[in-house]
Amino acid sequence: MPFEKKITVVANDLDELKHVNNVRYVQWIQDISKEHWKARAPKKLQENTIWVVLTHYITYKKPAQLGDSILIKTFIKESKGAISVRVVEMFNAKTNSLLLRSSTEWCLLNAKTQKPMRISEDLKNVFIKPNSNTA
Repeated sequence: MPFEKKITVVANDLDELKHVNNVRYVQWIQDISKEHWKARAPKKLQENTIWVVLTHYITYKKPAQLGDSILIKTFIKESKGAISVRVVEMFNAKTNSLLLRSSTEWCLLNAKTQKPMRISEDLKNVFIKPNSNTA
């Protein structure tokens, strides 16, 4: 189930070319990933597990500039073993042009041992069903 939000580009988001800085895009990718997790995962699951990034693959299509409204969408593409692949796409909200597409491999860890743990079917279902955020 996709998760989305809109943001507006502010001056602190820009680089010397007056485009959104690549570092800011990575921050937004991480931010929406965490927000999706916190919005959908049961509290007990959030307390007992943590996610760490293994890889980020980012394709930049078009620049965003000061004042642009950006629609950020994310969803889980696949999960296998302890690895989940999350896609984040960013669009110019006015023109619907794709600005960026990323694919990030996240590894699920046990919060106490910090060792990888298998992603259960119940956990996978948290991101498939729309209102799965019960504790």
